[in-house]
Amino acid sequence: MDIYTDSIRDLAPAEKLRLVEQIWDDLAAEDAPIPLPDWAVTEAARRRDEMLADPELGSTHDEVWKRINESRHG
Repeated sequence: MDIYTDSIRDLAPAEKLRLVEQIWDDLAAEDAPIPLPDWAVTEAARRRDEMLADPELGSTHDEVWKRINESRHG
């Protein structure tokens, strides 16, 4: 591996997460669109169509946060 990859592997999990956050923030600040592979666009369209056909498949904002909190706190 190269020195950058080795350095990243040596970071603590919290430091790795902070690095990911910094990369994500940098991507969000870009004016250029982020390229998506065709399979991702196809999958997103499939899921959208599935939700439009049966909205009951979705979860409310509260349901999502409840699941997140339960997964964090057992």
